[in-house]
Order: sequence, then C-alpha cells, then structure tokens
Amino acid sequence: MSRKPLHTASTASFLPTAAPQDAGLCPERTARLMQVLQSEVDRQRLPGAVALIARHGKLALFESLGARDPAAGAPMARDAIFRIYSMTKPIVSVAALMLMEQGKLLLNDPVAKYLPEYGAQKVAMLVDGKVQLQDVRQPATVQDLLRHTAGLTYEFMGNSPVQRQYAQTRIGSRDRTNAEFSHELAALPLMFEPGTAWEYGRATDVLGRLVEVVSGQALGAYLQEHIFKPLGMTDTGFSVPESDFDRIAEPFARDPEGGLQMRVIDVRENAAMESGGGGLVSTTMDYARFLQFMLNKGELHGVRLLGSRSVAFMTADHLGTIPVNAGASTALLPPGHGFGLGFAVRKDLGVAAVPGSVGMYFWSGMAGTTFFVDPAEDMFAILMLQAPNQREYYRMLFRDLVYATLAD
Repeated sequence: MSRKPLHTASTASFLPTAAPQDAGLCPERTARLMQVLQSEVDRQRLPGAVALIARHGKLALFESLGARDPAAGAPMARDAIFRIYSMTKPIVSVAALMLMEQGKLLLNDPVAKYLPEYGAQKVAMLVDGKVQLQDVRQPATVQDLLRHTAGLTYEFMGNSPVQRQYAQTRIGSRDRTNAEFSHELAALPLMFEPGTAWEYGRATDVLGRLVEVVSGQALGAYLQEHIFKPLGMTDTGFSVPESDFDRIAEPFARDPEGGLQMRVIDVRENAAMESGGGGLVSTTMDYARFLQFMLNKGELHGVRLLGSRSVAFMTADHLGTIPVNAGASTALLPPGHGFGLGFAVRKDLGVAAVPGSVGMYFWSGMAGTTFFVDPAEDMFAILMLQAPNQREYYRMLFRDLVYATLAD
C-alpha cells in the first residue's frame, strides 16, 4: 500500500450518500446507534470505532467516533486502517472460488493434490483414556478447508492434546513463510476426522497456501492483482507502509475491564507469513467495496470476479448434518446458523439470540471488527474497532442496533 491523498477511492464513498430515511432506515434510530457507541467511548470501554450501513445501493451511515490511538489521543477517522484478522477469511475464500471458476481446482479435490505434505495425516483418537494416532479414513478436501471441517483447530480454542501441540510448536508464529507453516501444520495430528465436525481453525491459512501453489503467486500478490486492484481496495494488504502509520487504529494498552489484554499483531513490518486466515489490514470503505461486490453477486461497477451462482453457492449452508464441536466453536456458530464457504450463514429467523434474515451471512475479526450482509434486506453493515477483549459484546450490540434502524 502507499499513501494516498484524502478522498481517493478508498476514503470517499463509492456509493451515493443518502439520508437514512431514503434507504428505509429510521433517522432517530440510526442516530441512536451512534449515541450508544458514543456512550461506550465515554465510559472508556471502547477506544473508537467506524460504523457503516449501506442499503439499496446507498450509503445511509458512515461515521467515526472516539480515538484512533487512545495512547496518543488521536481522533478516529473514517479512513483509519484496522487489523481485520479473520475478516481476511472471506476474501481468501473468494480467491479460491475464483480459481475454481477458472477450472484450476475442484472443491472435492483432496488438499494433498496441491499440498503433498497433507497426504499422510494422522488423527488423534482417545482410546482407553490415551491418545492414539490413526490414519485418516477420508482425506480433507478443498471444500473442508473452506467450511472448517478439515479436522484442524486453533491453539487458543481449547486445551486438547492437539491444541497443546499447536501451542508448543508455536504454529501461530508469523516468522514462517506460508510454505513453512503448511509443512509444520501438516506434521501435527488432526483433532477430528475430516468432514465429521465443524471446528474453527487454521484451515484458511492452509487455503491461502493452496492459492499460492495453484496460482503460482504469493498470496498477497495474488489478492492484490485479482481482488484488491479490480475492486478498488487500495488500503488493504498484509502490512501498512510507513507513510500510513498515522492511520492505524490501536486498542487500549490495558483491558478496560481488567482482564489480560490480547496483544495485537504488528502490522508496521512485513511478516514472513501472509496469513490467509487472519493477516490483512483494511479500511471500512475498502471492506465495504468487498461486501457490495458480494451483495451484487460477484460484481462491482462493471468488474465481475465471480459468477452469481458461485456467490449463492458460497453463502449457502455447507454443513448440513455435520455437528459443531462442543466448546469454543459453539460460541462462534450459535444455534440457527450454518457455515458456507468462508462465511457463517443464518438458517432460521429465530433460535439465535440476535436478529437477522434467513440467508444473511457474516463474520468477524479477533480485534473486534465485524460485518454482515443481508440479501433479503439488500443491506450490509460494518463495525470497525480494535477492542479485542470486548469483541463478542460489540458484535451482538451492533447487530441489534442495525436491525432496529429498519423502518420500511
């Protein structure tokens, strides 16, 4: 990324700005959304945020509040750059589907076809109270990577023997290249037989390496050429150039609720690993471009990157009867939801504790960023903030507040 003057494509709206009522939102309730977020800032629970709602192709809300850098006292700006962590996953999933559409891979291909290191994986099984390694019965496929059913996990999602091995190996280190990471992970046992359980994990990191092998390009270079540049996402990448350091949003140095503050990644330097599962930085408006492209079923301003049916395929439930693993994964995929290819998907109008239409899809990032797309309402919304310990609260709060604005 390079420094751009204010009001470039990334900072100015690519959608026409409209009063809330002209997009079917209640003006008073839209104002209340920002008032609630401001109250969180005033209570010093939230350093700052940028909120955006787009509906019917119009930008009904795009505002910033609070501090971009609370330590320096710098105010939040609408073009602030955020660590989006797992909001990287939908973008990398789109990259994989683009390669599928080009005939360069099949989703039912085994991962080992492209990454041979995954050809002899073992699964950790508990037998008579002891962990035994057994050959996998059915190798993980590209689809398994996309829908998180490949038997992989995250080391911070629990304390199972496999998760402890992840931690001991420092599998989350950004000092390995994508190729080195892939080989290191492939040598570790799986937590489940592929295709038997939904467990949130490092599958999209593996998918990012697979994109590299299939495309012949480094992941960052591929995303830049084939997604970011065509969509006008000029402030999205795996690091921030020095000229833009003064735009990086930062969390509080200490957790406002007294917990152990999660340490965020340093995006001021290029890491060896370009994490397909959580390495990107972006701005609110850049990510809005990506979401409008998705809402448009694969096209933005005459640039088509995916066929409309592929977008519908990605945002359908791909779990069916596959259960969600008990534990931390349950909180990420609550009742009434399934998972598609890179996105969580709402299956029921009720059941879940937050509102949303059937068919809406969404995901979030560990530092607090979140989005959802609701095709039934022709709407998407984004909340960008860096408050890692409070992320789950603000995800739910934002969803409640956005749906409360709908008035038509």
